[in-house]
Amino acid sequence: SIADKNAAHSENVVASAQAAFDFQNAIKKVAMVAVAVATVTAAGPASAATGIVAADTAWVLTSTALVLFMTIPGLSAFYAGLVKRSNTLSVLMQCFAITCLMTVLWFSVGYSLCFSTVGMVEGAKGLHAFIGGLDKSFLSGITMASVQGTIPEALWALFQMTFAIITPALMVGSFVERMKFSAVMWYVFLWSFVVYFPACHMVWGGAGGYFADMGVIDFAGGIVVHITAGIGALVAAMMCGPRKENEMACSNLVLTTLGTGMLWVGWFGFNGGSAVSAGSEAAFACLATQISAATAAIVWLAQDIMERGKTSL
Repeated sequence: SIADKNAAHSENVVASAQAAFDFQNAIKKVAMVAVAVATVTAAGPASAATGIVAADTAWVLTSTALVLFMTIPGLSAFYAGLVKRSNTLSVLMQCFAITCLMTVLWFSVGYSLCFSTVGMVEGAKGLHAFIGGLDKSFLSGITMASVQGTIPEALWALFQMTFAIITPALMVGSFVERMKFSAVMWYVFLWSFVVYFPACHMVWGGAGGYFADMGVIDFAGGIVVHITAGIGALVAAMMCGPRKENEMACSNLVLTTLGTGMLWVGWFGFNGGSAVSAGSEAAFACLATQISAATAAIVWLAQDIMERGKTSL
C-alpha cells in the first residue's frame, strides 16, 4: 500500500541520516587522533602531572653531553696542541682537573648560589639580588618530580654545570705554561665564588637578580661565560707578568685542529641547548652557529691569502 511504502521510505531516510551522522562522528574521532599524534610528534608527550616534555628533555640531555664534550676533550686538545711538547700533559691535566673541581663545587653549593630564589624580590637591591642562598646546597629539595620549565630540574642543574665547567677552563690559555697546577686550582676555586656564581645569579637567577631586573638578556652565556672568562684571563695574565718568551711554540697542530672541530660541534649544544626546548628557537640558534663559524673561517683563510699568499692553520 501507499502507507506502507511511505513508512518504508521514512525508515530508509532515517537510517541514511543515522549512517551519515555515525560517519561524521567517525571522521571527527580520526581527526582528533591525528591532531594528537601530530602534537606528540612535534613537541613530545607532556606529563599532565609534571609538565615535562619528552622532546625538550631529550634535546637538553644531548646538549649537556655536547657542552661537556667541548671541555673534555675539545678545549683540552685545542690548548694542548698550542703549547710546547713538555707542557702538553700539564694542560690536559689542568682542563681535566677543572672539570672535576667545578662539578663538585657546582653540586655542593654552586647551583644553589646561582639559582636559589630565596629572598629575591623583583626591583630590590638586597644581598640576594647579587648571590643566591644555600637552600639548594647538595641539590637539597630536588627530586624526580622537580621541574624547571618543561624539563626535570635535575637536568637543568646538570646542563648549567657544563657552563660552569667550561668558563674557567677557557681561562687556561692566558696563563698556560706559567702557573703551577696547585695555583691554577686555587685560582679557579676562588674565582668561581667571587665572579662566576654571582654573575650567573644576577643574569640567569630570574626576577630579583640585579642584571635581570635591568632587562639584561644573555641567551647563551655572552656575559656569564665569555665576558667573565675574558676578564678573569686578563687579570691572571697581568698577575703573571710578561712572558719571557713571546714566541709560542705549537707542538701539535693536528691536536689543535681536532680540538677546534670538537668545539665547533659542541657549540650546537652550547647555543641550541640554551633554548631549553626542541623547537624553532633551538633550530635558529644552531643555524646561526654554523653560518657564523663557517663565515669566520672563510674570512680567516681569505685574509691569510691576501697577506701571505697562502693559507695556514
